[in-house]
Amino acid sequence: MSDKRIESFREFWPYYLGEHRHPGTKALHFIGTTGALLLLVLAVIWRSWPSAAAALLCGYGFAWIGHFAVEKNRPATFRYPLWSLAADWRMWALILTGQIGAEVRRLKV
Repeated sequence: MSDKRIESFREFWPYYLGEHRHPGTKALHFIGTTGALLLLVLAVIWRSWPSAAAALLCGYGFAWIGHFAVEKNRPATFRYPLWSLAADWRMWALILTGQIGAEVRRLKV
């Protein structure tokens, strides 16, 4: 990626998907995001701050393993934290609904 800063989520989304080319990276993101969601639900039910903290560790832990060990790149979270969070949920939904392949083909990433 160049040093030029991305200025919109619309511009960020293809970049984000391009940083998740390997199926293993997408799978680790999906596992981490699903685990984080479940831990957040439990945190609310149990009124448990440790469960909320575990949700963050789960979500980011699986994602960062995917980037550093599988994809061999730097997580976009470091430069674009909020857009990365939104894009992760979008990617999660596309994986869940089986539409991620069509989106990757549409964007040619």
